[in-house]
Amino acid sequence: MSESQYILEMRDITKTFPGVRALDGVRFDLKPGEIHGLMGENGAGKSTFIKIITGVHTPDTGELIINGQPMEFKRPLDAQKVGVAAIYQHVTCYPDLNVAENIFMGHEKVIGPTRRIDWKSMHAEAQALLNQLDANFSSTERMGALSVARQQIVEIAKALSFNARIVIMDEPTAALTQHESEELYRITDGLREKGVAVIFISHRLEDIRRLADRVTVFRDGKYIGCWPVEEITQEKLIVAMVGREISQMFPKRVINIGDEVLRVENLSRVGFFRDVSFDLRKGEILALTGLVGAGRTEVCEAIYGVEPSDGGRIVLEGKDVRVGNPLDALRVGIGCLPEDRQKQGLVLPWEIGKNITLPSLRTFSRFTWLNEQQEHEAAGRLAQKLSVKARSIFTKVFALSGGNQQKVVVAKMLSRALKVIILDEPTKGVDVGAKAAIYEIIGDLAEQGYGIILVSSEMPEVLGMSDRIVVMKEGRVTARLVTSETTQEEILNAAMVVETEQAAAQAELQVVGDAPSEAEGAR
Repeated sequence: MSESQYILEMRDITKTFPGVRALDGVRFDLKPGEIHGLMGENGAGKSTFIKIITGVHTPDTGELIINGQPMEFKRPLDAQKVGVAAIYQHVTCYPDLNVAENIFMGHEKVIGPTRRIDWKSMHAEAQALLNQLDANFSSTERMGALSVARQQIVEIAKALSFNARIVIMDEPTAALTQHESEELYRITDGLREKGVAVIFISHRLEDIRRLADRVTVFRDGKYIGCWPVEEITQEKLIVAMVGREISQMFPKRVINIGDEVLRVENLSRVGFFRDVSFDLRKGEILALTGLVGAGRTEVCEAIYGVEPSDGGRIVLEGKDVRVGNPLDALRVGIGCLPEDRQKQGLVLPWEIGKNITLPSLRTFSRFTWLNEQQEHEAAGRLAQKLSVKARSIFTKVFALSGGNQQKVVVAKMLSRALKVIILDEPTKGVDVGAKAAIYEIIGDLAEQGYGIILVSSEMPEVLGMSDRIVVMKEGRVTARLVTSETTQEEILNAAMVVETEQAAAQAELQVVGDAPSEAEGAR
C-alpha cells in the first residue's frame, strides 16, 4: 500500500518536556475506515500522542502526514480544519446548555449580515446527526441531564458536524456499563462503515478485541510494535505493554484466616438496599459483587458512614459500633477506598505526602503545632512500602498515573490503625501492569491480618482474589458463596433478575476482563 493511501502517518515523533521525554521516536499509521487500537500502561505517552495529533502540542522532531500531505499544527483549530476530532473519557461540555448548543459550540449556524443564530437550522441538523447515531434523545435536552454514555454520543455528533475523518477515542468505555459499552461499539462500527478512521485508546483488552483491526503498543514513550488483532494473543499484548510476563495475575497466597472482625446484620437504607447481612474475618478477602445498581457501593457507604443506614447492626470485633460519618469509621478502624479516587479519595492539587497523612494529622501534632518532619517521614515510609512511583512525596497527586494515584489512596488508609478495609472497584481505570501491582498489595494487606471487602464487577478479579463471595441483586443479598466451590455461572445466576437475561447479566459483569478468563492463581 502506498503512503498516500494512509489517512494519517506519524514518523519518528519525539516530544520532550522538562525532565522527561514523553515520546521517543514513535510511529503510527491509520487507514481510512480503520479502527486502530492504541494500548500502553499509564505513562506510555498516549496522552502526549493525542495532543500532538490534535494540535495541542508541537513535536520536537518527526513528521505528521495527513492524506499524504505534511502538516504542522500550531493550535487545535488547525487539526480541526483538516478533520481531526477527539472524544475523551471525561467529557468536557457545557452542562447548562442543550445538546444542539454543545454540538455547534464555536461553529454556530448564523443568518445574514447580523449573524443571528439560526436556531431552527441548528436544531434540525443536530437532530439529524443524533438520528445517524440512532440516539434516543432530543437535541433540545440539557447536556448536564444526560448520562456519560449519552454525552459521549453528543461528542461523536459534534465530531461529525465538523466532517471529521479522523476520530480519536480516549478511554471512552472506562466510565460505562457493559451495556453502554456495547452501544458505543455499535456506533463506532457505524463510523467505520462511513469511512471514518478511528484511533481507539483503551486499557481494556476486550474493547480492542471487539473493535480494532490493528493494535499498536507504546511503552515508556517508545513504539513497541503493531499487529493485526487476530494475530496477537492476549499474553503477548500484556508482555508488549509491561515489558515482562504476568503469568499469574492474581497472587496465590496461603493465609490463615482468623477470627471474625466484622459482622453486618440486616443493614438497610430505604430506596437502596434492605436486610443485608454478612460477616468478615481477619485476613479474609470477601468479594461483594452483582450487576451495576445492585446496591454494593451503597452498602459500603453505609458501613463507612458516608450515607448512614436506616436500620440494622454493624458489629466490629464483637462490639456494636455506631458509624454516623467517615471520621467515626476511621476512629473505630474501618477504612474505605472509594470507587472514584479523583473526586472522593484524593485532593489532586496537593502533594503525595499531604494526601497520605490527611486522615492522621493528629498523630503528628502537639496542641496546634504540626511536626512536619515526622509527617514527611511517615508519608515517605508508606509511599515506599506501596511502591508509589514519583520523584518524591512532594510531587502533586494530579501528575501521577491512575495506578499510582490508587496506591496513594491505599497509603492514606494505612496511615490510620485499621481493622477493616473496603476496596470499591480498586482496579477501575488502571492498566494491566498497575492491576497486577494492586492485586499484590491486596494480598499483602490480607496477609497482615486486615479484613478486606472487595467490591468488583469483574469476574476474573472476583474469582481470582476472594475467599468468599456475597452476591447482590436490587439491594438484596441473593447468595453467599465459597470461591473455591463456585463457578462464574453460579454467581451470574444469583445476580440475574430472570433467567432469560443471562447474556445481558454476563456482559454487565464483564466476564471477559483485562485478566485471564480462568481464575488462575485463585486463592
